[in-house]
Amino acid sequence: MEFGLFVQGYVGKRAETDPLAEHKALMEETEYVIQADKSGFKYAWASEHHFLEEYSHLSANDVFLGYLAHATERIHLGSGIFNPLAQVNHPVKVAEKVAMLDHLSEGRFEFGSGRGAGSHEILGFLPGITDMNHTKEIWEETIAEFPKMWLQEEYVGFQGKHWQLPPRKIFPKPYGASHPAMWYAAGSPTSYAMAAKKGLGVLGFSVQKVSDMEWVLEQYKTAIRDAEPIGDFVNDNVMVTSTAICAETHDKAVEIAVNGGLNYLQSLVFRYHDTFPRPDGIPEWPELLPDYTTEIIELLIAEELMICGDPDEVLGQCKRWEQAGADQLSFGLPIGVSYEDTMNSIKLIGEHVIPKIDTDPVHRTTRFRQATGS
Repeated sequence: MEFGLFVQGYVGKRAETDPLAEHKALMEETEYVIQADKSGFKYAWASEHHFLEEYSHLSANDVFLGYLAHATERIHLGSGIFNPLAQVNHPVKVAEKVAMLDHLSEGRFEFGSGRGAGSHEILGFLPGITDMNHTKEIWEETIAEFPKMWLQEEYVGFQGKHWQLPPRKIFPKPYGASHPAMWYAAGSPTSYAMAAKKGLGVLGFSVQKVSDMEWVLEQYKTAIRDAEPIGDFVNDNVMVTSTAICAETHDKAVEIAVNGGLNYLQSLVFRYHDTFPRPDGIPEWPELLPDYTTEIIELLIAEELMICGDPDEVLGQCKRWEQAGADQLSFGLPIGVSYEDTMNSIKLIGEHVIPKIDTDPVHRTTRFRQATGS
């Protein structure tokens, strides 16, 4: 199993007292990725969100990733996601950005796409549309066009329901052989199956506890055996996510979690991601989840809903995801946790956890791409 982290420009309540909160959040997250690169993480995913006050101010993630392409050496940098709906980002512009980042990173870019998970965000770009299901047909008519744009000397053009383009040569072409690995941000089990059929890796940003995901992962692995890839190769790959806090002792890690404002972050998740299933007990915004106590954090750990503890405990918790069949475990690092404690988590995981699980120095997506292009 490989390891990653994801960042999203979470500002939270800090802006109420600090006029530079947004700037600090964005700059701190670049430093988290740079440290993750040094600590042996293989992936960093940067979200694309719009209009989501406090929750995510990382809207221009292509710019963010371009900076990180120069600031890092080994880590693969992924769009988590680029939204290719023509009304949000024209597909040709997305193809150009992907290829450009592939060059700037010298083959380290990973192309994650999706439809967006919230009506407040996506329907802002679709005046007159009230149903998020409308975005499915836009994404599905678009996604298979990207490999053609990258690999055809002159793209044959496209005449679809939602966008059109005459034949054009699209530049730059990707760096080296083939094209970056393609991923889809999936929430429901049916989305995992759809991604598998198309030969796409899955970005599981809405993952639940390990036991609830084992059968979903198994279904994906079964379905992808019969993939009809839309790209140059099959990206047989599932990334799952979890909040992660690692400290020198269990008690210290729990203390950090209790003081991290995780209830507010989780309340914002369900405020804006209204396509996610809403578990029982999650209140409607602006009502908040209650503050997390020591007892609640311990329950979340016991229920495998977060990774938290000393290095040995975190290692055991990560191994559960490996046993469940995940290909990559990517950590959300909540901004309610201090910069120092977050950097310490990254360093401890890099020193004590990753070397004991990820023993292959080659990125899985690099292998897939090289095998195709050789």
